[in-house]
Amino acid sequence: MENYIGVNIGGTKCSISLGKIEQGRIKLIESQTLPTVKNRPLEMIDNFCSKIADICSLSGLKISDIASVGISCGGPLDSVKGVVQSPPNLPGWDNIEIVDIIRRNIGLPAYIQNDANACALAEWLYGAGVGFKNLVFLTFGTGLGAGIILDGRLYSGTNDNAGELGHFRLDNFGPVGYAKCGSFEGFCSGSGIAQLAKLKAAELFQSGTSCAYCRNIDDIDKISAKTVAEAANLGDETAKEVYRISGEYLGKGLSIVIDLLNPEVIVIGSIFARSEALLRPSMEAAIKREALVQSARVCKIVPAKLGEDIGDYAALSVAVNGALK
Repeated sequence: MENYIGVNIGGTKCSISLGKIEQGRIKLIESQTLPTVKNRPLEMIDNFCSKIADICSLSGLKISDIASVGISCGGPLDSVKGVVQSPPNLPGWDNIEIVDIIRRNIGLPAYIQNDANACALAEWLYGAGVGFKNLVFLTFGTGLGAGIILDGRLYSGTNDNAGELGHFRLDNFGPVGYAKCGSFEGFCSGSGIAQLAKLKAAELFQSGTSCAYCRNIDDIDKISAKTVAEAANLGDETAKEVYRISGEYLGKGLSIVIDLLNPEVIVIGSIFARSEALLRPSMEAAIKREALVQSARVCKIVPAKLGEDIGDYAALSVAVNGALK
């Protein structure tokens, strides 16, 4: 069977997708979203099962035509036991045995991975990482997580905590991420870039000036990575400096990854994919300064390819990867 179902669980919305393997690649056939209901996980899982049945019916398929279900969800979770373990963005999802529930309800094999691992699988199987055996994927979105492919297999660690690169402390001071100031996530995430930009704006206001992304001190809390990138692309020097700093620490963090894992390719999503031109120069300068020459030379750093559909492809890739085991 070549049909797969993906369940992508987010803090505000979820998506259920149907994919089909065509010429060795997954083709997204259908995707439907539904809002995440806080504190009612069992109700949500019932909704997932109903939506799976609806999507199959709309596509002229029976449940028995589906090979497996893949679930992508924020951690912590246990991918072996199929249990979601109290993710911070999913209140009430405390030790929920989602894999067993879906297996019982619809009678299909089901598999789960945290969202960073799932995205790594997607980019490796169908995106920017096709053809590589050793890959690291970085989310670089609201936060910074990573998924790791080593010797052609997903590496999730002893208890699914491999790839928590955002927790690395890169400096004693700096933006806060992962409850740690100066962390990789603090410098290289949407929230971290906004923190940096707010500090720079506050400095300017105290000196009697302002910047393009924040003209009024009352608007300082409205600053986001997006508004800063827009100002940087229009030439604002303060905005460009914020991205230069983020890029420099991105390079420092990647140098650790390069020296430790010796990957062939590092694929970076979200903000890097949208703002590569602002981040790459200082990133590359830091890598040249910090990483082992022999390892850096064989490692490509590229933006993710799957774009806005990566959540659907991630969940579908978990289904495909699980079925291949």
